Amino acid sequence: MKNIRNFSIIAHIDHGKSTLADRIIQECGSVAEREMGTQMMDTMDIEQERGITIKAQSVRLDYVKDGKPYILNLIDTPGHVDFSYEVSKSLASSDGALLIVDAAQGVEAQTIANVYLALDNNLELIPVINKIDLPAAEPERVAEEIEEAIGIDATDAVLTSAKTGIGIRELCDAIVDRVPPPVGNPDDTTKAIIYDSWFDQYLGALALVRVFDGEVRKGQVIKLMSNGEEHNILDLMYPHPMKKIKTQSIKTGEIGIVVLGLKEVSVVSVGDTITDAKNPTLEPVGEYEPAKPFVFAGIFPIDTDKFEDLRDALDKLKLNDSSLSYEPETSVALGFGFRVGFLGMLHMEVIKERLEREFNLDLIASAPSVIYEVYLNNGDKIDVQNPSQLPEVNRIDRIEEPYVRATVITPSEYLGNIITLLINKRGVQTKMTYLNKERVILEYEVPMNEIVMDFYDTLKSISKGYASFDYEPIGFKTGDLVKLDIKVAGESVDALSIVVPRTQALSRGRILVKNMKEQIPRQLFEVAVQASLGSQVIARETVKSMGKNVTAKCYGGDITRKRKLLEKQKAGKKRMKSIGKVQLPQEAFMSVLKMD
Repeated sequence: MKNIRNFSIIAHIDHGKSTLADRIIQECGSVAEREMGTQMMDTMDIEQERGITIKAQSVRLDYVKDGKPYILNLIDTPGHVDFSYEVSKSLASSDGALLIVDAAQGVEAQTIANVYLALDNNLELIPVINKIDLPAAEPERVAEEIEEAIGIDATDAVLTSAKTGIGIRELCDAIVDRVPPPVGNPDDTTKAIIYDSWFDQYLGALALVRVFDGEVRKGQVIKLMSNGEEHNILDLMYPHPMKKIKTQSIKTGEIGIVVLGLKEVSVVSVGDTITDAKNPTLEPVGEYEPAKPFVFAGIFPIDTDKFEDLRDALDKLKLNDSSLSYEPETSVALGFGFRVGFLGMLHMEVIKERLEREFNLDLIASAPSVIYEVYLNNGDKIDVQNPSQLPEVNRIDRIEEPYVRATVITPSEYLGNIITLLINKRGVQTKMTYLNKERVILEYEVPMNEIVMDFYDTLKSISKGYASFDYEPIGFKTGDLVKLDIKVAGESVDALSIVVPRTQALSRGRILVKNMKEQIPRQLFEVAVQASLGSQVIARETVKSMGKNVTAKCYGGDITRKRKLLEKQKAGKKRMKSIGKVQLPQEAFMSVLKMD
């Protein structure tokens, strides 16, 4: 146990986390030079293309310092807020963490959020200032920022360049010297935490575990503490960058892969505790909480015959992403589809892209919404994910909406614009701190509904990409909210219904129908686009009909001949309007997102 070091890497997006992991793997000699690639631990195509980590990965590395062999268990965590539940479970299974900060950009919002998670788990933090080879690098300024914003000593921060390999040897030595070895009782009953799980088509559901007490043995009958189920361990492996190494047991302080031969990954949930079935432990490793979806959207196949294909695709994706939740949904405008729950907006983008790519589907997504707690006059409480499910106004006592604590770090020159944006999004300031003369930390309490629309894109555009943003849920608060319905040609389009504050209903309704007018193709008859609160229409735009000159064949004669043809055309258009169905393009549904 004394030669084992379990550590995670935490950082903001694009601060060089995955590249640094590659260099550590290279330094330990676990992968031959000819087999080295980029982002070795990011296995999905979408991770490689976007340069982001979506799924936490682990590797077991051998390292020698001063002639002594050490085992380094490296856990690469996602940097984005949407996957913070994976970050928290990865940190719970570590004894230390490398805090990577870009030498040019400095401390960012997600850096601070992940540091708080690490401090909650009592981890030893090693500050690492990366990208020191850049012309704009300012390691001294960044070290001061780390001390001011986070409050940890950065005088002995390790200076590295993951791109060129500078400082990697010193970093590996610092991991050995400063990360404490795992503690635990090898003679006690088995106690291990599952901090990742995924599905293998040959082996079934796999669980990545960290053993805290005792050992996990091949052939052992284990018990899952969250549901009380018992399973037989078929095989055990150590994770390796290129291949899995089989073993007979995973001892105290080690990490490894447990093969249970299960057909569903939801059985081995992240954060659950494994113990021995015959002699179970009474205390789980920390509290187990399943991942809760925050953002909900309807996903529908453009070709209605592909509904079953979409169901199969979601079933297969859930095997590798236990945080995904979905249920069938029917929309008058879009037909049959699914109401899908996501961890956040990036999670939604990634899942939709994977469904389209990996399963060759053409999909249309409705506007994302959050979950509302609706209290009725009779004292009942219902959870509403879809605005079209809201009960009649006269039955509602009050509606409570989820709030988040938003942290924004920005250069001070963009401060005015960002404060205006947050106020427009109904934000309430709770904290404002200057990191230095140039950078400010803002903390606001903002309704989640305001963030899922176009907040992130707007923030990036008004700050020219320099502002960083992170959020965490803080509970529900009562709001004066109403349901805004959109009608096209007299028919209510349920997929376009949104919940808005009463004071903003008129302005949002006007913007929405104006955007919709631009997106709906012209028909042979006039199409009315209306925004309404219940039966009251508050905004209207008209899509003009396509003209057809029916009088072109009239040469001379009385004006009544022309009038007769025009009246006939008018009657035809009226009849067509009553039976005509307007086809709405995908852009019309996305116009809900572009309300500003």
